Amino acid sequence: MTKVYCYSKCSTCKKALKWLDDNKLPYQVIDIKEDHPDEDTLRKLHKKSGLPLKKFFNTSGMLYREMELSKKLPDMSEDDMFKLLASDGMLVKRPLLVTKDQVLPGFKEDAWKEALQ
Repeated sequence: MTKVYCYSKCSTCKKALKWLDDNKLPYQVIDIKEDHPDEDTLRKLHKKSGLPLKKFFNTSGMLYREMELSKKLPDMSEDDMFKLLASDGMLVKRPLLVTKDQVLPGFKEDAWKEALQ
């Protein structure tokens, strides 16, 4: 089953879920704020994605800006980045699409279409 980590107040998440509904694609929603991925899960998702770890950070989020992570991330170890991401779901880029074969942070319709159809 396709999983989508979302935040209910996020407009991009709402757009992604609408796209899934419009295309009649089954999915399970996981509240990224209440049930965010732990460090082990994030490590597995990152490996499966093949993307740089920095792509998993919600760079437009309030918490990211408050913590001034744009200045801190370049000097952080990968272990520290995983710990930080696992500490608060609001730091994770959303929606986070997890399929059997792929992991896609953020909503880009073309990429989701390719991953799901």
